[in-house]
Amino acid sequence: GMSGTINFEMSTANIGVLTIDQPKKRNALNASMWTQLPKVLKIAEEAEDLKVLIVKGMGDHFASGADISEFETLYATAASAKGISDSIAVGLDALAAFPRPVIAQIRGACVGGGCGIALACDFRFADDTSKFAITPGKLGLVYPFADVARLIDAVGVQNAKDLLYSGRLILADDAKAMGLVSRLSPPETLEASVMDYAQNLCAVSSQSATITKAMFANYAAGQRKDNKETADWFLAGFSSKDFAEGYRAFLEKRKPE
Repeated sequence: GMSGTINFEMSTANIGVLTIDQPKKRNALNASMWTQLPKVLKIAEEAEDLKVLIVKGMGDHFASGADISEFETLYATAASAKGISDSIAVGLDALAAFPRPVIAQIRGACVGGGCGIALACDFRFADDTSKFAITPGKLGLVYPFADVARLIDAVGVQNAKDLLYSGRLILADDAKAMGLVSRLSPPETLEASVMDYAQNLCAVSSQSATITKAMFANYAAGQRKDNKETADWFLAGFSSKDFAEGYRAFLEKRKPE
């Protein structure tokens, strides 16, 4: 059968892990895996106690982009090319729209569509072995607009131009300097660093996090002033159970439940 899967499991009561699993090919994503991605994200979203999602690759790499062995069939015709491109876009958009905070845990190769996955996460925690490249230009292709937009949001226009025009490979330190990586750690502490940060996020109201994430999405889509929807989101907080508990805990100098 098809090799390569996208897996989800709860790691703690509140933290879930989504794993890109095709280690023999540095976790390259084949068509089947891109199709699995939104389905697995739906399962994760329905996990009632999930507050934070960690996305990682199996083994020594995050994800090395598309599975080249499928190129001849996937890109044989305009229709098949549109099919796979739509499938990838649906997966990446589903990840970007995931209602809880998402942390990419990155080692080794984070290239092409793999970099697209990392950019669709809220945070990118990486170790010193991480390497990044966005290479469609080398294949005579272009990066899709939604991915270009997410890249610019992460690294700014100048760095985005550098990465896309050159298609060059950049190492961990450069990636950190340009804002592609949020936090950098040695290989042996990466997992602990991600887990520690995820635990911190779990201490915050997940309802607040979800609404805040929706506000970031509206901003990314071009909204710059409050509208009825965002004003209502803000006001809804005051009548929430989380707020009632949150301010009582604050007054009583204890941690909120």
